[in-house]
Amino acid sequence: MKKWETLNKFKSQNTNFKIDELVNVLLENRGIKTAKEKEAFFHPKLSDVTPKAVGIDSKQLEKALKRIQAAIETKEQIVVFGDYDVDGITGSAILWETLHSMGANVLPYIPHRIDEGYGLSVIGIKNQESRIKDTKLIITVDNGIVAHEAVEFANKQNIDVIITDHHVVDTKLPNAYAIVHTTKLCGAGVAYLLTKEIIKSEMTEVDTHLELATLGTVADMVPLTGANRAIVKHGLQKVSTSKRLGLQALYKQAGVTKDDFTPYDIGFIIAPRLNASGRIESAMDSLRLLCTTNKERAEELAAKLESINKERQLLLRDASEDAILRIKSQESRIKGLLMIGNKDYAQGVIGLVAGKLVEAFYRPAIVLSIGEKHTKASARSVSGFNMIEFLRIYPEQFVALGGHPMAAGFTVETAKIAILQELLEKKAEELLTEQLLIRSIRIDCELPFSLITKSLYEKIQTLSPFGMGNPEPVFATKRVIIDEIRVMGKTGSHLKLQLHQEKNSFEAVGFGIGEMASILHVGDMIDIAYTIDENVWNGNTKLQLKIKDIKIK
Repeated sequence: MKKWETLNKFKSQNTNFKIDELVNVLLENRGIKTAKEKEAFFHPKLSDVTPKAVGIDSKQLEKALKRIQAAIETKEQIVVFGDYDVDGITGSAILWETLHSMGANVLPYIPHRIDEGYGLSVIGIKNQESRIKDTKLIITVDNGIVAHEAVEFANKQNIDVIITDHHVVDTKLPNAYAIVHTTKLCGAGVAYLLTKEIIKSEMTEVDTHLELATLGTVADMVPLTGANRAIVKHGLQKVSTSKRLGLQALYKQAGVTKDDFTPYDIGFIIAPRLNASGRIESAMDSLRLLCTTNKERAEELAAKLESINKERQLLLRDASEDAILRIKSQESRIKGLLMIGNKDYAQGVIGLVAGKLVEAFYRPAIVLSIGEKHTKASARSVSGFNMIEFLRIYPEQFVALGGHPMAAGFTVETAKIAILQELLEKKAEELLTEQLLIRSIRIDCELPFSLITKSLYEKIQTLSPFGMGNPEPVFATKRVIIDEIRVMGKTGSHLKLQLHQEKNSFEAVGFGIGEMASILHVGDMIDIAYTIDENVWNGNTKLQLKIKDIKIK
């Protein structure tokens, strides 16, 4: 059972309905009320995305810029130390390409997820030094804000560290040379802004790095508001029409032919392929793909990533099925927090498995890839439960810990897993209220079928791009009648309905809810929550509803 939370009591009679009234309701639901806020929302400017606007410390930024400029001029060895997800890879590509184009002696380094773990680490610096001799400056991308030990180690090696990151700060900052940090951008966004300062150039729509910043912003699921919205609003078309040979090859492998990418396309088609290499092998291949200027090399790397992504899908399927079955086997004893581990779970997919558990059981979930001495874990949360704050209640239990309110990761000594699990489950039982564990759907307002028109759909699209922080508008219509019921998909997992309310009729599809066909009947009256979509088939275009939930009367 899902809880419907209607954000606005807006109701309009058909005779005096104005689309702009409804748009204002949608904006208010997203906290946009003043004329200035509306102008910034509908016409976001890249020129407004500045270090000051996103809260980057100006003194730290100036210190970083001077150190980077000195390293460029004296040809010191610079290492761009990135992260192995899309955000880190795109940010590393932005920074490496910029410094390289300015004549810097610079090389990128992405740590290996299994051998070196997340972010800047002592072992990562040692391994990097063995391959890149005489490093004098490390610039992190999308990591480093909690890397206290690694920064101290670098300092002892006479290596300066500039941290660029967007993750949540620990109780204190690392002792780095300079820290360029904000939580208002993703890691690639921070790197993008830093490069603009390095080359003293304003952001423009012809910027060759805008598409990479857009990929990182969408893939890292940061709120698409403010500066992030400006980047994505202007960058989506750049992603669609990218001249990068690597992205063109990746699109071809993925079978993407359209030229109007949405955040959905990035999040579910492009990002998984770029992420795949870092989940199973080395993320350097994804970085090479983004930066290559050789068409044959681009096609070779894209094919490799496609193959690795298929392997990743199999690993995820097997681990998810195992984890879900094991949780179901103890369903009568399920705690508020789900915590499950297996030595056979690949480290690269445990975050995805945790997400599958949240999806299946709607509980915060922690999934562990159990090692002999140390165990890696990934956590995903539910709305209203701050995962990173929760884990930081017991800092002494972790070898390493970092993340966001909705997603976190940690390393723990394998011998301490049982103690940690007992502590976390007990504390979660105190903190997780019944209300937090009920799935809820945020509905913008009720809407009769008679008001759903092509003009309304087109006006709603002016609020795009949709994503975290700016969800696609969800409406509810009550007391609609079912005229037809069908299931779709090879396994009948999707539902298709023909519905009417008074004289107005719409086709509605519900993905992943095909099992409801067995409890619905032609003639039934139902309430539905949905988004409005446009379906194009055989050259014909018509509006359809995408069902989020159904309540049977």
